[in-house]
Amino acid sequence: MKNLLFLLANIMFFVFGTVAQSSHVTTGENADAFIPLPAGSVHLTNFLDDDIRNSIDHWNKGGLPYDKFVDFFRHGRPQFALGEMWGKAVRSGCMFYRYTQDPELKRIMDGTVKDLISTQRENGSISCVEIDKQPEQSELWERKYVMLGLDEYYQWVNKDPVVLEALKKQADNIISIVGHEPKTEIIDVGWSATNVGFEECHIESSTLLEPFMRLYKHTGEKRYLNFAAYIYESGGTKHFNVFEKAFENVEPYQMAGHYPKAYEMTSLFEGLVEYYRITGDPAIKRILLNYYNNIRMKEITIVGNGGANQPYHPQVQGEAWGNTALEQTNPDITRMMETCTGVTWMKFCSQILRLTGESSAMDEIERYIYNGLLGAMKPEGDGFSYVNLFNGEKVTNRGWGWDFGGKPVTCCNLNGPMGLAYIPFVAVMNSKEGPVVNLYNALTSSVTTPAGKQMKLDVETNFPLSDKVDIKVSPDASEHMVIRLRIPYWSSNTVVKVNGKKVKKVTSGDYLKLEREWEKGDKIEVKFDMKCHLTDAPKGSNRKGDDFKAVIYGPIVLARDENTDAAYNQPVQVVTGENGFVKVKAVNPTLTTTRMEFLVPTTDGEIRMIDFASVNGWGGKKICTWLPIKK
Repeated sequence: MKNLLFLLANIMFFVFGTVAQSSHVTTGENADAFIPLPAGSVHLTNFLDDDIRNSIDHWNKGGLPYDKFVDFFRHGRPQFALGEMWGKAVRSGCMFYRYTQDPELKRIMDGTVKDLISTQRENGSISCVEIDKQPEQSELWERKYVMLGLDEYYQWVNKDPVVLEALKKQADNIISIVGHEPKTEIIDVGWSATNVGFEECHIESSTLLEPFMRLYKHTGEKRYLNFAAYIYESGGTKHFNVFEKAFENVEPYQMAGHYPKAYEMTSLFEGLVEYYRITGDPAIKRILLNYYNNIRMKEITIVGNGGANQPYHPQVQGEAWGNTALEQTNPDITRMMETCTGVTWMKFCSQILRLTGESSAMDEIERYIYNGLLGAMKPEGDGFSYVNLFNGEKVTNRGWGWDFGGKPVTCCNLNGPMGLAYIPFVAVMNSKEGPVVNLYNALTSSVTTPAGKQMKLDVETNFPLSDKVDIKVSPDASEHMVIRLRIPYWSSNTVVKVNGKKVKKVTSGDYLKLEREWEKGDKIEVKFDMKCHLTDAPKGSNRKGDDFKAVIYGPIVLARDENTDAAYNQPVQVVTGENGFVKVKAVNPTLTTTRMEFLVPTTDGEIRMIDFASVNGWGGKKICTWLPIKK
């Protein structure tokens, strides 16, 4: 039986929420705390920009077979769910264009969108499946990505009414065939768990919630909101109402029975944020925050990603929530931390950040960017690992996908670039009181002040190689406002100065509000507490996973690399000082591809450790992140 409060909130929406067209919640207690800056407002420098450009040049512009992706809609696909590929590739391409305004990238996006729309069938569907077989197995999941790809193009590249019309036709066709009897229920369409001998789940189809909410915001047409309400009412899966489970604070790995698929579930909850923005339903906010906090505390590992194949859901091939924060050193785990999961978690955190202004959400994003995301990326920029491991084989292309003439394309190496594209999206934001500095990579940003004037922020730093950050403030005119700085959870003694004067109270894991009359030439200096510490292995279900420790420098997870260290996986005892911290020495990297390298003291002498992201496992060399303890 549903929790009474959840049921009442649901009823309230259906009584009141669909009576009249709702609008985006921008005022009152339901308003977003932080607001993304307009396209082109942030320009990164330093290595994060290099990574973005590398991915654009060698993946999004570097030979992705867009025409082959479209052919799946024109001629059918040889394997289920391949129709997602077009939308994923175009989605990141359009977000990259939002950042770069690259004319070549625009030309590619223009051409493939036009090609895709040419496949739209007479019933309005853009589908890999013939009309008489719709809806079929993975089709709604594929159509979700078609809609998201077209939506990103419409938002950031070209507000062509032809694109919006194609989106509406696609949505209207879905509404005509999916719903209550005599239509097909959304939770009766899908593939999940049908091939592993368990009851069906079909969570992937309900992720249509996000594109339908986006379309509603573009058009204000009530039928799209009503269809989103139907998805919400349906509960997300065939046998488990995951919204109800989140409302009741059920742990993620138990939310969908045998199939708590991490990626798809988080994608569904990302759509629920958009639904909350329209409805303002407090029960939905509780659902979202419960899910966020449970994932953050129960599932996310030291590199910012989660999900694994052991010990709870081996049939889900390493892609399920599995109490991963606790189990991350379990030696039985052979697949974990799917890139699709990490990127979708990052995107969901960006939604929570905007919704609440909670600094922990940005801490999670930072942790994933510098460790899990970059650690999954190929050095050449042409793709991402399907999963990551801490010890042994770090990366792999083994997983769901298709080979296009020798180019392996997977769901994960299509999703990885979207994580990169979100870096400038979250780096600096705005609020009704003034700008918000979230990420400390070197950058320049243009912000509109509360008085409607322009202000430039220049972040000058070599972070995370350096602990110092300078921010030059240049408003067009003097103005009283607040500049927020995120003070990371890992920096316990951060020093902040404004024009040379030290700020008295700076709290880690929170935003510092600097309120004053800001003038051109003002300068903010930040010095982070970049200590190195040891982290004990969590005590999961397998005692063989207890005897490990990890070395973490600020937000950066360190690892031993077989490329330069033949004893990379040998047990060691890292030496700590009286204060419990590890006194490491930064040294010039052994390899030109390594960004950070340290000498780490052990009882047997110094060992070399590098940042997790720099370990190149694509040539077969292995990694050791959780260090086995020498007895």
